[in-house]
This record gives sequence, structure tokens and C-alpha cells, in this order.
Amino acid sequence: MSSKKIAIIGGGNLGAAIAQGLLKSGFSQPADLTITRRNVTALKEFQAAGVNTTADNEVAIRSAEIVVIALKPYNWKDVLSKVQTAFDPSRQVLISVMTGVSMDDLEKVGGAGIAVVRAMPNTAIAIQESMTCVCYKNVAPALQDYVKDMFDQLGVTVAIDEKLMDAATVLGACGIAYALRFIRASIQGGIEIGFDVRTANLIAAQTVKGAAELLIREKRHPEEEIDKVTTPKGCTIAGLNEMEHQGFSSSLIKGITVSYNKIQKD
Repeated sequence: MSSKKIAIIGGGNLGAAIAQGLLKSGFSQPADLTITRRNVTALKEFQAAGVNTTADNEVAIRSAEIVVIALKPYNWKDVLSKVQTAFDPSRQVLISVMTGVSMDDLEKVGGAGIAVVRAMPNTAIAIQESMTCVCYKNVAPALQDYVKDMFDQLGVTVAIDEKLMDAATVLGACGIAYALRFIRASIQGGIEIGFDVRTANLIAAQTVKGAAELLIREKRHPEEEIDKVTTPKGCTIAGLNEMEHQGFSSSLIKGITVSYNKIQKD
């Protein structure tokens, strides 16, 4: 459990998910956590749990050792420019979970020499199952360990070069939506072949969860597991081949590259 004071600036979907994960994992106690949002009433669930909530970003930043910026990428400069004097490079770590904001830009706002971390979790952080990619600037090894430990409480963490952060956003964060769309399509197919929606939902979701766990726990390549269920003249290979004829893999790859190109342009 951490006793450091953590402020989450921006209590929207991702900011709230991070807060939920920190609380559920026991990494942070409610009294050590502050969340900001213009509409504080939207944070009533956290208020009831004993978390500090406020619309005053400056107060939240001054009270924290770890400052997590979870603002929208289009307005983060406007919001933080008003509270620049609240940052203290001598004692604070600035963690951004925003898409497309460089560590150099963050340092300019937080102050020269401030410890900066770019982190890209996904929304599964709320249930402690996030895939989080991180990179560091001006961060001492002990603080890097702290940040990794923090995000490890919320899933799996991997350190990458900053140049790969946009790619990590697409594969790990956007990837949640891609996986859910696959599950949704599986459910629709399940209904068409006879299942009610609740049963189809359970079968499709648990099957995807099991497939992922096979790769993670056994450290296997997907094709190794696919080969185990594709028997000669069987229904699995027939279905897979039809999906490929319809562009299954190519459309997924194209979607990933389109998302990546969109981030690069913006």
C-alpha cells in the first residue's frame, strides 16, 4: 500500500477508472486520493467512499506528490497553464495518461527537471486488468519502481521508448474496443445459431478470456493454439478460412494502422 498523496486531474472515464483501480487494489487509501472535475457531483460515488473531490485543480496539485493528468488532449494546455505555479519539480512526479502529449511538453508545464512519466493504460484498469505502457524522463530508479508498482497493481506494465507510445495507444488502449467489437460480433453470430443473448454473451466473453490466458500463461504464439483446434475437414478451419476470405485479418490490421495514422496526423 502506498502512503503517497495522489491527485488525478480530470475525473472522466479514464481518470475515474484509474481511481477505482487504485482503491480496489488497496494501493491507495481514499484519504490519500484526490480527484478533480468541473462537475463534482459526477464524483459522488468517490465522495461516498471518502475520496477527496474538488473542482480546484490548483489545490489538488499542491497537495499531491503524484499528479496524474487525465485531461482531454485538446484542452490540457489551457487547463494546466492556469495552475503552472502549483507544480513543484523538487518533490512531485507528473504522470500523463493523455494521448499524443510528449514528455518534453509536460516538462514545460510542470517545470524544468520535474519527473515526468507518460503512461498509456486502458479502461480495464478499473478491474485491475489493464495493459499499461510507460516511459520516463527525469525519473530516478526508485521512483520508476514506484510507478511500475503502482500500475502493476492495476494490471500488467511494460516500459517502452517514447517513440512507440502512439503505437501502444492503438494496440493497448484502442485495442479494448477492437476486442469488444469482436466479442459483440461473436454474440450476434451465437444468437443466429440458436443461443439467447445472455448465454451467447457469456460464452463469447469467456472464450476470448480463455484464449488470451493461454497465450499469456503459456507464452505461446496464437498459431500454436489455433493448430490444436483445426482438425482436417473440421468446422473450425472451415470457419476460419471463410473469415479470411471475407477479410477478417486484413480488416483488423487496416483498422489498427488507420487508428495509428490518425494519432500521427493529430
